[in-house]
Amino acid sequence: AHDVLAGAFTLLAVYRDFPAGTIHVAVVDPGVGSARRPILLTAGGQFFVGPDNGLFGYIYEREPDARVIHLTNEKYFRQPVSHTFHGRDIFAPVAGALSLGTGPDELGDQVKDYVRLAPLAPSRLANGEMLAAIVHIDRFGNCVTNLTRADLTREMIADGARLKINGQTVNSFRDFFAEEAGGPQTLFAVWGSAGFLEIVAWRASAASALNARRGQSIMVQISKSGFEV
Repeated sequence: AHDVLAGAFTLLAVYRDFPAGTIHVAVVDPGVGSARRPILLTAGGQFFVGPDNGLFGYIYEREPDARVIHLTNEKYFRQPVSHTFHGRDIFAPVAGALSLGTGPDELGDQVKDYVRLAPLAPSRLANGEMLAAIVHIDRFGNCVTNLTRADLTREMIADGARLKINGQTVNSFRDFFAEEAGGPQTLFAVWGSAGFLEIVAWRASAASALNARRGQSIMVQISKSGFEV
């Protein structure tokens, strides 16, 4: 509830599993009734209806064909429009209109100044290290980083990659949670289902063990040869 960044990550993690033409109605909208705009995003052959508050920020970054429409045609809204329930009065009716064949351009005008999020990709540093970050912490306390297999390759891991966060080092990389499980506070990294590297603990909260929070930086140290692969 109220967590726009968690909503943005959830959409990023799942939207490509849906078929072309899917209409996503996403309502994480603490600014409902304020000056924030209701929008329609067309990207990756799908539609996303919701508030212009960064909820679709990671999809903008992944989909170069992203196109944003400011929803202004009240013909397609439920009347009267409540100041506190745009999910019912704007977003759901607009999604219904789309499902019946209404074109995006009939719903409003294209805009370019929509709300974006900070870039998702980690930064490469001059000394051959990378500066990554925790972008999501799930209800199990697994810390999802912004590292993908393109950022941290199998060769880099084999070459001795390690993650440093809050004075602790994670240098164990596994294929699944129960692989060679140590004690409940044993920290290791595993590739999650969304394609990002996660720092986890066997049947425990990695976030608690690390005293970690979303947005926290992670230093990724890799030998020089790893970057030359």
